[in-house]
Amino acid sequence: MKVVGFVTEYNPFHLGHKYHLEQSKKMSNSTHTIAVMSGSFVQRGEPSLIDKWTKAKIAVENGVDLVIELPFIYSVQSAELFAYGAISILNSLNIVKYLSFGSETENLRDLERIANIFHEEPEEYKSFLKSHLSKGHSFSAARSKALTDYINMVNPYDNTPYERILKQSNNILSIEYLKSLKRLESEILPVLIKRKGNKYNDTKVTTQFPSATAIRNKLLNNNLETIKHYVPNETYENLIQFKNKYGSFNSLTRYNQVFQYIFRTLDKYQYNEIFDMENGLENRILASSEKNIHIESLIKDAMTKRYPSTRIKRILIHLLTNLDKETITYIYNNAITYIRILASNEKGLEIIREIKKKSNISVVTKFANYRSLDDNLAELMLKYESKATDLYYLGIATAMPIVNMDYLKSPYILK
Repeated sequence: MKVVGFVTEYNPFHLGHKYHLEQSKKMSNSTHTIAVMSGSFVQRGEPSLIDKWTKAKIAVENGVDLVIELPFIYSVQSAELFAYGAISILNSLNIVKYLSFGSETENLRDLERIANIFHEEPEEYKSFLKSHLSKGHSFSAARSKALTDYINMVNPYDNTPYERILKQSNNILSIEYLKSLKRLESEILPVLIKRKGNKYNDTKVTTQFPSATAIRNKLLNNNLETIKHYVPNETYENLIQFKNKYGSFNSLTRYNQVFQYIFRTLDKYQYNEIFDMENGLENRILASSEKNIHIESLIKDAMTKRYPSTRIKRILIHLLTNLDKETITYIYNNAITYIRILASNEKGLEIIREIKKKSNISVVTKFANYRSLDDNLAELMLKYESKATDLYYLGIATAMPIVNMDYLKSPYILK
């Protein structure tokens, strides 16, 4: 068994994902595949377009062998924490040979050079970073400038366009995956697949491989039919079924009233306990909430050079789920102790059997069984998972409440 792993969101699964899956298997010569996939909420700070079980089902129908849930605690975080959580899971399985990821650049050495500097954090680099942060730049912008300054100092003849590399979303995630592999001293080998088609954040469909952002925009504007040629048939059919069942796809705008309730009832001191909320940022968000009833308008009003929209959105999801700094500190100081299966085919079941032989990690297939783990860390993480799932369905359940789906749904098994 030769296993290649990916970190995914599949929001939704499109032809670019299909290409990445096929190329990953081909380039690594792997026999089995594992996707660690975000669930109810995604890294950019939004609810998933469709529920996690539908996403996992589509992935398996398109050839992924095993889909493992990336816990909510990791999924709605910065690129660094998102990547570290996912790579920690893959590394803990003790069976993954390769990690495959898509990137705008095809030069793995450039990405590894950047990852090394970010991992080792030389004193000169840290000094440059501190200087740029003091000028009001966001962390990602300050880090990019600090890297360029550091490279110019140690090797002024290096003409690699580092700032351009660090402006592209998949490159940033790729670097964080590589950094996490180094941090964990993992033996997993990286495999880079050059991204095809539109850029990650492109909002319009202009190629055969449009971005997930462009596809989501079409779907949220009731243009389901127009994306038919840009997604696999399995994706299209499942999207139709989801739309017929719930009437719409999920989005942050469906939580307008929920957030207004939070802004009007949460004590001010509680904002500072929320993870990633810097002192003073709560005043900006509260001031914006008094001027904007719609969450998208609030985000635009609150965002600055230092606080980009994705960070504001992630903080809003942390507010929604009451994810506090103390909880995050506790979880990130401990190694993950379980994996949760969302979907599998026959080869995926082979992978699960191998994991149970090679790893001490607990495998959760029935959510209710987590109580038998006698594991405080897993119990805490799964309680947040249940809360996130219930809040996810709050966005799409209009006729009647939908609750406890984590306890009611079983993994999808493709026979």
